[in-house]
Parts: sequence; C-alpha cells; structure tokens
Amino acid sequence: MSKRNSLTAADTPVALHRSPDLLLTDLRHLIEQARHAAAAAVNAGLTLMYWRIGQRIRTEVLGGRRAGYGEEIVVSLSRQLASDYGRGFEEKNLRRMVQFAEVFPSEEMVVPLIRHLSWTHFLALLPVKDPLAREFYAQMCQLEGWSVRTLRERVGSLLYERTALSRQPEALIRQELGELGTQNPAEPALLLKDPYVLDFLGLEDRHLEKDLEDAILRELEAFLLELGAGFSFVARQRRIQLDNDDFYIDLLFYNRKLRRLVAIELKLGEFRAEYKGQMELYLRWLARHDQEPGDAPPLGIILCTGKKQEQIELLELDKSGIHVAEYLTVLPPRELFEQKIHGALVAARARLEARIADNDRAD
Repeated sequence: MSKRNSLTAADTPVALHRSPDLLLTDLRHLIEQARHAAAAAVNAGLTLMYWRIGQRIRTEVLGGRRAGYGEEIVVSLSRQLASDYGRGFEEKNLRRMVQFAEVFPSEEMVVPLIRHLSWTHFLALLPVKDPLAREFYAQMCQLEGWSVRTLRERVGSLLYERTALSRQPEALIRQELGELGTQNPAEPALLLKDPYVLDFLGLEDRHLEKDLEDAILRELEAFLLELGAGFSFVARQRRIQLDNDDFYIDLLFYNRKLRRLVAIELKLGEFRAEYKGQMELYLRWLARHDQEPGDAPPLGIILCTGKKQEQIELLELDKSGIHVAEYLTVLPPRELFEQKIHGALVAARARLEARIADNDRAD
C-alpha cells in the first residue's frame, strides 16, 4: 500500500475535521476583513484626492489671484466637475476641500491620519480653530477609534479645553501629543479634566453626596465616558483601616493607559484645604497595599462644586498626585459654558506664565 493511501485519521489535515459551521465562521471573518481593508483603502484614496484637489485650487486658482477672478474659476470648475463626476464636486464641496488643504497644509500631515480618519471625520475637524486642539482630537480619534458622532460630541463638549493638557505650555502640549501613539503610559494631563460635565445624572440643584454617588453608579457607563479613555470601575466605598479607624474612598477606578489606580472623592461645596490630607492618606495607603508591580503611584481626583484656586496652587496638590476639579450637574447655556471654559483656560495660562517668569527671575 502506498504511503499516500496509508494516511490515517490522525494524519488528515485538521481543517477536514472542523465542522461546517466553524469553517463558515472563518470564511465570513476572511470576507469581512477583506471588505474592511478594501473600504479603508478606498476611503484613504478618496480623502487624499480631496486634499490634493483642494491644494491645487488653493495654490493655482486662489493663491495670489484677484478674489473675484478666483471665485469665478471655482464656480466654473465645480459646474464642470459636478457634471462629469456627480454632486460630490459641487461648489460647496470644492470649498471644503480648499479649507481641508488650508487647515492641513502638507501632505505629510494628512497621510498618517487618513489610515484611521474618514473624510467625514476631517469635515468635523475643520471648524476647530486651535491647531493644538485639532491635533488632539485627530490623535484621540486614531487611538480610541472615535466615530464621527463621538468626535462631534467631544468637540461640542470642549473636551480639549477642559483637559489639564490645554493649560500647559505649547511646547509641552506638542511633545505629549507627539507621544500619544507610543507604548509609553499616557500622561495624566491628557485625561484629567476641569470641569467634569455630569448633566446625564439627572440630579436636582439640591442633593447630598450620597445622591451624587448613587447617581454615578446608576449611570456608570456614561460616567466612565466622561472620565476618559482607559478607566475601569474597581470599588465603591473602598474600606481602609488604620489604627482601628475606618476610612472609605468614595469611588476607586483603575486606568490602563495611566497604569495606576485613581481614587475619586465627591464633595459638595467648594474645595477646602483639609481635603488634601484626606486624599494623601488614601493615596499612600493604596500605594502600600493595592498598587501592583509596574504600576505608577495612585492618583487622586477631588470633585467639588467650586474651587479656590489660590489655595489649590499654594498647597501644590499636583506634587501629591491630586487633581481638583469642579463638576457640573446642569450644563449651562452653550454660550455661557464656552465663556466659562475659555475664561478658565486664559486665567490658567496667565498664572503659568507668571510662575515661569518668577522662576526665571529667581534663577
């Protein structure tokens, strides 16, 4: 008997023993993978084409030409292209392509992004005026796989302006944004916010700390989204025992991007100086008893309904790994909210510049 004819069941390829259902599942997976890759390639090609069209019109038609003459050419081009290739090349869309090329002025900026962002993502980014904010949102889209809807929600909630990152010097912001795609742990400034918007909790103007805590646990998924990327819930009212005294951390989380435990204390009213000692006690206990090898030291977040900035600065809470932030249970009108956030951002940057100037004089 030939060797070929002497094959036993044990020698038969494994695939022949698999059930038709498993094989069908594998084939479907292969088809979906191929379709996804093809769609991504088509999206990248179209987006790059839109950028190149916008760049050509920007440089060859609008750049250095009389405004009226350039506008007439754009209108003429749009009519002909729309007639040849469809409504996607109407005048308003050509102008978006030009704006695209203005906001992202080099092909080197666009190529890495189009692997992850669709044309619709870019359209959502175009209204963002601050280049650093725009880069932040683009990078987070890549890392977190944000949908266009999520991106618009994040921009609408002024996420970047609420991050601690936005209050740092421009050079440091660029450095941290440049390191976002690396394997290094993220910096807390990328994820910590002020204020936190908790309007989804449905709380009345008057509520107790327990009401706030109960509402957060009830709407935990929404709260995790507001906290930011990488947070997972660990415990509520985490018990700590010291010298026969019991203490309780309101909420305990772990963040896989920061690689550290995050303790959250909920406070009604404005920040008070004694909150620092309480949180430092919690963080040192967590570092001794709960911190895993390879983790960074625990981080503390104190959420208050108001802040006393001078006290917070003098206490140098950041050196203790403590972040103090306001929380809003009712979102004010859009215009007032923007004024509040931008006013806080300007004030924070002014304080930072004054501190840097004082240090320079001291040196």
